[in-house]
Amino acid sequence: MRTPSSPSLAKKLLLPLLGAALVAMLVAQLRGFETARASVPAAPAQPGGEAGDSRITAEGRLVAYPGAEVTIGSDLAGTVVRLLVEEKMEVKQGQLLAELRSDDVAAELAEARARVAETEADLRLYETEVARAERLAADGVIAQQRADVARRDRDAALARRETAVAAVARLTAVLAKSRILAPISGLVTSRLVDAGETVEAGEELLTIADLRRTRVEAEVDEYDAGRMALGLSVEVSAEGFPGQTWRGVIEEIPDGVTSRRIKPQDPGRPQDTRVLLVKVALAEPTPLRLGQRVEVEIGGE
Repeated sequence: MRTPSSPSLAKKLLLPLLGAALVAMLVAQLRGFETARASVPAAPAQPGGEAGDSRITAEGRLVAYPGAEVTIGSDLAGTVVRLLVEEKMEVKQGQLLAELRSDDVAAELAEARARVAETEADLRLYETEVARAERLAADGVIAQQRADVARRDRDAALARRETAVAAVARLTAVLAKSRILAPISGLVTSRLVDAGETVEAGEELLTIADLRRTRVEAEVDEYDAGRMALGLSVEVSAEGFPGQTWRGVIEEIPDGVTSRRIKPQDPGRPQDTRVLLVKVALAEPTPLRLGQRVEVEIGGE
């Protein structure tokens, strides 16, 4: 029998040892990977609030409730002959604010009313003639055709009166549009024309706002949309009023997001994100002005 040589025996003994060493190295590497993954720090908090902080911060503006701010325009083209208000003036609903030149319309209206009076006089005469013609036709004194002509003349006079009445109504409406009345009570926040200026139909003249009916429109980042709920408490602050805050609650949450309108003051906040325009009802009066930028903190303790 042939005995194997020493080098062959060494190779047979070395191969199992190498395999065991490779397995041990792989096990050590896997354990090291698990340890490293466990030591990775948690992802930083989103810009809406700090890590572990239940509050959400957002920027917004003071706005008027729908219908509480009105821009008043002219329905007519013409010259402003009177402007009776100044900026920051309090006005009442129905108060005369301005007048446009309307002497030509007033003259047309007077003519239309005169035509109404004329046609009514004609109508009274034709009614009398119809009654007489029908009585004479019934007695056989005149032909029935004479009665028919009288009725036709009466009906034509009636149509002319209706036309004149419609002209009066139209010109009365035009004349009324030359008088600009306040649609709401409030403060004149802007005056865009002066007396003597000529304006086009649809041109803006004044803005009136009821400053007692204001709220905050906050731009909440879209990734915080799921944390919004009606009734959440809100704290409002603004530059220029250090140390002052005002309380509020979320009263309206829209169904969709929109593009950001306010450029963030914090450079760390993204500018191209979508936002939820959350409406905040203020629980107390504020010295803030319409359009003023504010900071809001939503929720939290």
